[in-house]
Amino acid sequence: MEQRLDFYKASPDALKALIALEVAVGKLGLEPALLDLVKLRASQINGCAFCVDLHASDLRKKGETERRLYAVPVWRETPFFTPRERAALAWTEALTLVATQHAPDADYEALSAEFSERERVDLTLAIGVINSWNRLSIGFRKTLTV
Repeated sequence: MEQRLDFYKASPDALKALIALEVAVGKLGLEPALLDLVKLRASQINGCAFCVDLHASDLRKKGETERRLYAVPVWRETPFFTPRERAALAWTEALTLVATQHAPDADYEALSAEFSERERVDLTLAIGVINSWNRLSIGFRKTLTV
């Protein structure tokens, strides 16, 4: 696969804005490891190899176990995730697949049980940001380096 273009060079102002939003989301108070789990799951769903590699690596650096990393795609069938992480992963799936999922009430109820109103908004914004990064990386074929 060949990279189509370098989106950082093609539109530096747009990328500065997205980076600023990413930095802002990181300062909203949600747990960094939780945000990385969300980024990993959205990237898996979207098929973004670059972002899956990046966020799995970030999680490893933060001490995440291989067992939990391998279980992220099947988190519903494992006992490895906390209720808060499960609610975040379900909400990530619901919003990443919004065209078919339509943010189900059950997922929102689970989210509401674990996250404050502010945290729900902050998490939703984080999900939107990773989906934007995925679309840039997939659309322009961001390449992995060995």
